Amino acid sequence: MKKLAVAVSLATALLGSTAVYAADVEVVHWWTSGGEQAAAKVFAEEFNKTGDTWVDGAIALGETARATVMQRALGGDPPDVAQFNPGRQYEELIQAGLLLDLTPLAEKEGWDKFIRPKATADKCHIDGKWWCVPTNIHSQQWAWISNAAFEKAGITEIPTDIDGLVASLPALKKAGVIPIAVGGDGGGWQITLLANALFLNILGAEKREAVLKDLDTKVAAGPEVTKVFETIRALSEYSDEGAANRNWNDTTALVLNDRAGFQIMGDWAHGEFALAGKVAGKDYTCALGPSKKPYISLGGDIFVFFKQNDPEVERAQLSLASMMVSPEVQVKFNLAKGSLPIRSDVDMSAADACMQIGIPLLDDPSRVVPSDSTWRTEAFQQQENALYSDIWFNKDLSIADAQARFVDMIANAN
Repeated sequence: MKKLAVAVSLATALLGSTAVYAADVEVVHWWTSGGEQAAAKVFAEEFNKTGDTWVDGAIALGETARATVMQRALGGDPPDVAQFNPGRQYEELIQAGLLLDLTPLAEKEGWDKFIRPKATADKCHIDGKWWCVPTNIHSQQWAWISNAAFEKAGITEIPTDIDGLVASLPALKKAGVIPIAVGGDGGGWQITLLANALFLNILGAEKREAVLKDLDTKVAAGPEVTKVFETIRALSEYSDEGAANRNWNDTTALVLNDRAGFQIMGDWAHGEFALAGKVAGKDYTCALGPSKKPYISLGGDIFVFFKQNDPEVERAQLSLASMMVSPEVQVKFNLAKGSLPIRSDVDMSAADACMQIGIPLLDDPSRVVPSDSTWRTEAFQQQENALYSDIWFNKDLSIADAQARFVDMIANAN
């Protein structure tokens, strides 16, 4: 009886401990599409297993979510955790002293030893301290192609570069499908993403960096940028009337339902195809670039952890940070998200044909480039959205005038 009493007392103490050391953690993110929700669910379920609780704060559209977080943080009521993009806004949070320093956890777990490539770690490891958790590697410049739509158009060999896709537009239109699917919601970020893919393919990595990072107005006024803008205009002639306010995942649905030929979108679209049960190589083709010699841009999601007054919340924040980079969760999450893991020491044998295109490129420094968002302010991104949307939708805007406007943007970017 004494042993039973001790056991009961111990169990009661443990239960009491669980109750005392459980915390609700509010996580703000913009993963609202079907595929994104499936990926977020991985994090939520794995975190809830620890005894703490993921309180979901999904807000549609990245710009809106970031603006909401910034407003709350600067107003003294930040969420516990928030999804962010590397860039100027995130750096402002560091400078304002609002973020929890993750350095002790990162050094204990050796993040600098397993997070790859170094540029991915560098987004969070700034001036010797860790300020965020990178969860995945996203590359923006992919083409998602409906095999059935191209077959309907009589095109038996799927093009995987931008010139081949542009050449296929008339045949796709004649076949009665939407040649290129695009959406204009959120101020036009989808068209900006397409434009940035063209910048990388047409200018190459060096000249792209000269324009977007070094703000070289001579390159901005040059013939390669002219070709970028001409290609945007050429593609725009083969979109559909529903493009203006359509979100990205509804645009992706046009391709996976074979109503459109192709979409240029980041690899988060991959999760939509997976969720729909579509098979890469059979139902659809994925082309990185789209280019014959593709680059992989190091975009990706990061999570920041805001300072809180409750030590139990801080403990739970650190628990979540540790879980996000753990090997098992990295595999589960990235298979659902369609992105690449930040670790090289995980088993990605279950990765499909699209993911297998990107994985080896991470080990080739000549094919890895920074995400353009690393260099841009939020204000400049809004200017880009407006310019590229005008090229797409406003046929009265000449290419020459559009490029002059771009040169002026570059000249005054800072």
